[in-house]
Amino acid sequence: MKFIQMLYLATALSVAPVGMVMAQSTSGHFLHTVTKGQSLYSISSMYNVPIADIVKLNPGSNQRIKVGQELKIPQTGAENQVIFHTIQAGETLYKLSVKHGVSVERICRANPGLSVKNFRIGQVIAIPPKMKASTEVKAQVAEAVSQVQAIQKEEPLKPKCRDMHKIKRKETVYSISRMYNITEEELIAANPEIKNKSLKRGKFLCIPYPKETAQQKPVTPEENMDANLTDAQLFDKNKKESKKISTIKAAIVLPFGTDGTAKREEQVRMVEYYEGFLMALDSLKERGVSVDLYTYDSGNTQASVKQILNKPEMAGMDIIFGPAHTDQVKPMSDFAQKNNIRLVIPFTSKSNEVFNNPSVYQINTPQSYLYSEVYEHFLRKFSGANIIFLDAATGDEDKAEFIKGMKDELQSKQMTFKELKGEMINPDGLKLVVDSLRENVVIPTSGKNIALIKILPQLVVTTREHPNYNMKLFGYPEWQTYTNDHLASFYEMDTYFYSSFYTNNLFPAAIQFTQAFRKWYSKDMANTYPKYGMLGFDTAFFFLQGLHRYGSNMEDNMNQMQITPIQTGFKFDRVNNWGGFINRKVFFVHFTKNYELIKLDFE
Repeated sequence: MKFIQMLYLATALSVAPVGMVMAQSTSGHFLHTVTKGQSLYSISSMYNVPIADIVKLNPGSNQRIKVGQELKIPQTGAENQVIFHTIQAGETLYKLSVKHGVSVERICRANPGLSVKNFRIGQVIAIPPKMKASTEVKAQVAEAVSQVQAIQKEEPLKPKCRDMHKIKRKETVYSISRMYNITEEELIAANPEIKNKSLKRGKFLCIPYPKETAQQKPVTPEENMDANLTDAQLFDKNKKESKKISTIKAAIVLPFGTDGTAKREEQVRMVEYYEGFLMALDSLKERGVSVDLYTYDSGNTQASVKQILNKPEMAGMDIIFGPAHTDQVKPMSDFAQKNNIRLVIPFTSKSNEVFNNPSVYQINTPQSYLYSEVYEHFLRKFSGANIIFLDAATGDEDKAEFIKGMKDELQSKQMTFKELKGEMINPDGLKLVVDSLRENVVIPTSGKNIALIKILPQLVVTTREHPNYNMKLFGYPEWQTYTNDHLASFYEMDTYFYSSFYTNNLFPAAIQFTQAFRKWYSKDMANTYPKYGMLGFDTAFFFLQGLHRYGSNMEDNMNQMQITPIQTGFKFDRVNNWGGFINRKVFFVHFTKNYELIKLDFE
């Protein structure tokens, strides 16, 4: 028996390097189906493939990609690196495990976003590298191989059956063939009576010797048991055990400027965020939530962040909030992933760590994902409207990507649009593009205040001269900081703007928080977008309450978290099966002609 085990081991490891090269070849490609919000940049980031290489395999993709489109992605995974696999028809979790020589448990661990609900054709999953054999095992293999070779010389003849197998309950041709490292065809050929018939418990089967070319990895008892389980059972079996967190250990790592390196404006924002955070802790304490908070000044360099991460207490954190600077995200992300710590990035949206780190939560939505949400809600809200783009010719290109994407979306829905530029933006020019029989939605091509200053008076005059024109103005998040200049015109123009951050200062919750902030700190919050005190409160309350309620199982229950933020919307989705979470929440803020201010919330 011991010899047979050694023989299996020798066979397995002697073919492992070949199998690894086949599975993780640097040649070839896999298919990726574009989903809402993805751009070539985000796709290249999640697969660590240069954009140029994707465009080479998909000519024209640098001009436009659309939801549902299949892209060929070059397979760049080398030996001992993660590779990617597109699920095909008929594949199961167990079959993928066998095909790639990786346990089901490791596949599940490498794809925390994968579940029985989304294990379907076309989904891409990460396949972790095979485990390396130890020096001791390799020595055993070498000895076993030499013994096998010696026996093969002495005993060249062998009987038809190398073993007889007594059929057990629930066993199948597939599971038995895997148990003995032979193909289903070989097992049926040795036992023709079982072809097209069900196996009967207690009967014996002849187990033939495998063909010399069919060198396969031996199956462990654990893997053999997996062969009889459904995908649902395998996912359930490999689900992480939920653990409650009695006292949450949280760290804030932000540039507070205690070393004099932070700019005054940044310092004010970070301190205000921290102040709002502390107010959330006070509210949570009243609800029985226990938190140990550690606060660190991140400075503005990677070296200063690494110095903080080397502190012995950091590896024991449950969650970290920060950093503020994009170039500091990478070391913090790596540290969080290594130590299984949630990392909440409150500000920057330019880091791509979220595409490959399941521990990352990105509050500020990456641009392409934010725009995709806006387009979807816009087209639903104004499906039959006449769309007019106004270019005030200010020289600003701050919304070029948004406008290009909006035009592409309109064209894909076969909706026409019109454009006016520069001096043509006047009552006479507007008459040429307005449709008196339809709703007209006007979109400036810049979000800057100077563009509004040029455009708004012309729009107001036009609507007053032609009250029959059904005109609306649609714009950008930064407009909420211009309300002191344009509030009356916003109401008169029936204005909408999109945003992920918004609060009406007349809402009871906003009034209560503003008063409490003034009482706590003897000052008002800065007039910024967003208000950082509210942002600190919302993020702290959302995540710490979630950890308190659901512990280590928070990610599986995020849709059940009934928390109403003061300013910040939360709607987290994983970017892929192996990556982290981005916030997809978008509001439309509406200044009505009846002088009402309404926040349109989309599910």
